[in-house]
Amino acid sequence: MDPITYLEKQNRWFKISLGSALLLITGALDFLTGYELAFSLFYVIPICLLTWFQGRWTGIVTSVASAIVWFAADKAAGHQYPNMLVPFWNTTIRLLFFVIISTLLLMLKKSLERERELARVDYLTGIVNARYFYELLPREMDRLRRYQHPLTLAYVDLDNMKNTNDQFGHGTGDQVLRTVATLLKEHTRSTDVVARLGGDEFVLLLPDLSDALARVVFSRIQKALRKEMLLHSWPITFSAGVLTCTASPDSAAEFVAMADALMYSVKHENKNDVKYLTYDGEETIPQHIIAQQLL
Repeated sequence: MDPITYLEKQNRWFKISLGSALLLITGALDFLTGYELAFSLFYVIPICLLTWFQGRWTGIVTSVASAIVWFAADKAAGHQYPNMLVPFWNTTIRLLFFVIISTLLLMLKKSLERERELARVDYLTGIVNARYFYELLPREMDRLRRYQHPLTLAYVDLDNMKNTNDQFGHGTGDQVLRTVATLLKEHTRSTDVVARLGGDEFVLLLPDLSDALARVVFSRIQKALRKEMLLHSWPITFSAGVLTCTASPDSAAEFVAMADALMYSVKHENKNDVKYLTYDGEETIPQHIIAQQLL
């Protein structure tokens, strides 16, 4: 485990205590080595640590404390100045240096967090993208194995999407996708995951949802989607496969392939329908069909 991951898992008082200890150790070493050796750079370590993990104001307080500790260590080491204003000037300059370092580090952290968030979000709909969905799914499958709570995956495909693009234009097609994403988010819990896998395919990951509850929830979603399509006169219907697992499939890819195969069975029959299935560890969908979806 790398140091940053380790520290992220610790509580705030551990981080504050560690930063304070590093600051005091730096001040003590600064005093012991005398004023001839510059030690300013080492004060940046506790400043960066507390700024990164505790935020702006903790970083500023640590910067002020670092400047004061440096000033005290410098005076205690017996550094004499020709003018009494010089040490105060030096302290002010160091304080500004520490604050600038703290501010730049915060800007870097916010930029990294924004990039990380953008990498997880589908650019068109604003919901989770396929990449992040496939990061989240194994975690929920681990919970399923550990706690034996049901896990439901709904695979939704929009029927007649090509005809809609051809008839109304791709701008309308994009509006359809955004509308569907919004409705799916509105009719699911904050703990659920709504993702766009690409094109006109969406998935819902619904933890702790049994087969009976999944039918109730998805029926409500289905009605809301149909109502919205009729409201806009969009010729869109929905084919879906809703798979509830009480035992975990062997892999995330197989889990998705099973729900995908269930959805395609609707697609190949009459579209605009939902099929429900409960997986308890036994083979419920022919393996050759799952294999096709994995390709």
